[in-house]
Amino acid sequence: MSAPLSELVTADELLNMGGVGRCELIYGELVRMDFAGFAHGIVAGRIGMLLGDFVEFHDLGMVLAAGTGFKIESNPDLVRAPDASFIHKSRVPAKLTWGFFLGAPELAVEVVSPDDATREVSEKANMWLAHGTTSVWVVDPSSMTIAVHRTGKKPIRLGIRDVLRDEPALPGFSVPISRIFKRP
Repeated sequence: MSAPLSELVTADELLNMGGVGRCELIYGELVRMDFAGFAHGIVAGRIGMLLGDFVEFHDLGMVLAAGTGFKIESNPDLVRAPDASFIHKSRVPAKLTWGFFLGAPELAVEVVSPDDATREVSEKANMWLAHGTTSVWVVDPSSMTIAVHRTGKKPIRLGIRDVLRDEPALPGFSVPISRIFKRP
């Protein structure tokens, strides 16, 4: 993550900026995000595909890709964007808009990049949980592990031989960790 820019902005202003690249809004401060690398994209894409197939088959809601902004606080505005996310169908607006989703997703997936500080990733997971997200998956392609964070519980660390299951937001979802990190 890069350093904040100088001027406080609102979520509406962020939407209309154009040309600023990947950014999040942290209590009114525009924070530029580094572009993700190849391994990050493969893993985030595979997770999105696996979640999307399951959610669509069971008619559970919507899976959203990286770069989708969630406005989770106002005055000053807080807009974050996980690498993949899930919103239950009861919360999907009848009319889709170009604006940010209001509120946090049920599931947020954060894929760790080599330049991500452990503290920043942990803070982001805690921020999602504090704003109502049921589960946060912190996915680390370099160690091929996933840490599952849930409110009031210690993170569960899963390795390449484990199975990701028992997801409260997605009843019945199950996937071997090896499938997420599968090489072509």
